[in-house]
Amino acid sequence: MLFMTIKAVLLDLDDTLWPVAPVIRHAESRLHAWMQEHAPAVTALHTIDSLRERRQALVASDPRFSYDLWALRHTLLRQILAEHDEDPAKADQAMAVFAAARNQVSLYEDVLPALQALTQRVRLGTVSNGFADLQAIGLAPHFEVSVAAHQFGCAKPDPRIFLAACDALGLAPQAVLYVGDDLLLDVQGAQQAGLRAGWMNRSGMPSADPRHQHIRPDAEFKDLHDLTQWL
Repeated sequence: MLFMTIKAVLLDLDDTLWPVAPVIRHAESRLHAWMQEHAPAVTALHTIDSLRERRQALVASDPRFSYDLWALRHTLLRQILAEHDEDPAKADQAMAVFAAARNQVSLYEDVLPALQALTQRVRLGTVSNGFADLQAIGLAPHFEVSVAAHQFGCAKPDPRIFLAACDALGLAPQAVLYVGDDLLLDVQGAQQAGLRAGWMNRSGMPSADPRHQHIRPDAEFKDLHDLTQWL
């Protein structure tokens, strides 16, 4: 099969450009500290873990929560505040605290220099299921297109979110490479939408994972420099 020349690269964000677990831990800690000060009745009964359990249980109550993680967190906060006779409107302030901390990411060392190099070779965009703010993080100028699930209305691996980014670039899916860390959401999702897909395997996981033997990335990268060289 002959492939079209790659004209654009779409990147995942969490665990592709920065490690996300420490970011979420920090953001949830900041949120909990804010709640202790402004809604102490809530934190007297709820820990970070118990709020996470409530949030996970809430997902099934509304299809929107499968792709809009901001709405999921906001809705739970309003519910919890109301249950403890606190003003549900405080959820807006609480989410502002969480979002500010959510955008305090620590980029992998290769990201900034590699983005500079990549912009000389291809057009760049992002597709993400999270709600990180690239403008607040300072990366927005590197990307022509950024599609976020909570704004678009569906999440990876739904092919529509990948195709929307291709449409915004004005390119056929076959001319676009998507790169992300998740074999199912990123690699398989992009390929099923007609894009080529690269696996960002920063941790060096074995590609022969029996759970994912049916997934064959078009390429595998240990970092963005690897991607630059491959192109």
